[in-house]
Amino acid sequence: MTAPPRVAVVGAGAAGLATLKALADAGVPAVAFESADTLGGLWVYGAPGSPAYRTLHLNTSKGRTQFADHPMPADWPDYPDHTRVAGYLADYADRFALRGAVRLRHTVDRVTRVGDRWRVHATGPDAPVEVDVEAVVVANGHNRVPNLPEPYPGECAAEQMHSHDYRGPHQLAGRRVLVVGGGNSAMDIAVDASHTAQETLLSLRRGVWVVPKYLLGRPSDTLNGALARRLPWRLRQRISQRMLAVTVGPPTRYGLPAPAHGFLQDHPTLSDALLSRLTHGDIHPCPGIARFAGHRVEFTDGRADAVDLVIWCTGYRVRVPFLDPELLGAGAEQLPLYRHVFHLAAPGLAFVGLMQSTGAAFPLLEAQARLVAARLAGTWAPPEPARQAAACREELRAATARWGQRRPHMRVDFDAYLAELRRELATGRRRAGAAR
Repeated sequence: MTAPPRVAVVGAGAAGLATLKALADAGVPAVAFESADTLGGLWVYGAPGSPAYRTLHLNTSKGRTQFADHPMPADWPDYPDHTRVAGYLADYADRFALRGAVRLRHTVDRVTRVGDRWRVHATGPDAPVEVDVEAVVVANGHNRVPNLPEPYPGECAAEQMHSHDYRGPHQLAGRRVLVVGGGNSAMDIAVDASHTAQETLLSLRRGVWVVPKYLLGRPSDTLNGALARRLPWRLRQRISQRMLAVTVGPPTRYGLPAPAHGFLQDHPTLSDALLSRLTHGDIHPCPGIARFAGHRVEFTDGRADAVDLVIWCTGYRVRVPFLDPELLGAGAEQLPLYRHVFHLAAPGLAFVGLMQSTGAAFPLLEAQARLVAARLAGTWAPPEPARQAAACREELRAATARWGQRRPHMRVDFDAYLAELRRELATGRRRAGAAR
């Protein structure tokens, strides 16, 4: 770097790289700290802390996932695997000369306010590092700390693991496997188990919408994207549910519980293989767990079965351990951020990627990063604090009405939020221009 960094970025996965690129485009010097020994974050299979497994693929199509300024190769499949995605991020870093701004094997352990600046402390392979900067961008993701459920009644004698520690089908071969959860990882692991395990049970406490990766001959997320440009989400919901009913039928057709929420009111689960494996009897759907008794698991409908491996696909906890708890209030999952990016009470503190999208992440990370860069370059200005707080309250009200209490502070509708960030960038540029 030719100038001292003005900004510290925590993380060099997709969010951190998008932030570094946006800052470089805006002429803002930055340094990023990455705890792993390579770039790419969770997509780097085998890297310390990565949850990637051997059969991991994108669950959103490449056209809806790629960065706007770095398209994925045209000859790639619609749903690339983790190796391609990790390589794509590495190519992104090389194309835009981002590697020189990243300090690998540096773990940020403390970020504190010092007057109107920020002090970032990190442990590195040789010695601790400390930098003072104008701003800090938290871009370290939120798929690192497994969320394990509270213990069930009884005692479980089976081996237990979280999906974070799953690496491939070799861990399942010849075993009686119970997969617990209804997200994409749960479905992927259950499908893997159905090919190698002695028996595969899939336990869901509540229903989920299972969406094939292709509908009407096209990647399914492209259809919803086309509708999103024209219709409100409630109308899209009715159309999408009708399309699923016609093409694959209701989840109950496959022995799965009926979803308690309408489509687009929770993160969809995408899988082509799951429904086929269920109809072939290679995956046995089960309701929620009632209790354990050694190697036996009893379900809420009275059924029981023997298992020797339980895989908890129960998501992750959001943790930002290097920030003062006072900055996080009730916790990172409930932190009000203006446009899901800017801390309301701490100027110079921003987040890229602290959200849960109905679709892909990369385009949203790119848009958030551009907003941060414009703010630090002085070409974008936020509204007054009272209006920022009011916007957060309104977003929370709408999110709670749609998603209930399932992380409403973090929820965003992919297409609506992307459009909102574009409008916000344009509006804030006008505010900045008027202030000069």
